Amino acid sequence: QVQLVESGGGLVQAGGSLRLSCAASGRTFSTYAMGWFRQAPGKEREFVAAISRSGGVTYYGDSMKGRFTISRDNAKYTVYLQMNSLKPEDTADYFCAADGSIGNIQSQPDYWGQGTQVTVSS
Repeated sequence: QVQLVESGGGLVQAGGSLRLSCAASGRTFSTYAMGWFRQAPGKEREFVAAISRSGGVTYYGDSMKGRFTISRDNAKYTVYLQMNSLKPEDTADYFCAADGSIGNIQSQPDYWGQGTQVTVSS
């Protein structure tokens, strides 16, 4: 089992940048594929990005490609989401997730963090 704690959310102006972090407990971090999801008020949860155990493979939601970058540091048990060129429609709660399978991480990951709020003002 793994526990996930997100940080780095906040208020930013449109066009700005934020970097989210997700710290995982336990030495098994490198055995999990990691992902980010977001959920805006009144909307369904949306896949943002995922990264394989080694970090060599990444996936992105269509609206994030070219603006967001997911990365991980297995030595620090942490996954990051660098968000650039932020838009008001990026406003949402952002959640970190973990799963043993890179295939499953994009749909129904086993573990979730509590979320961090991102607000992009116009």
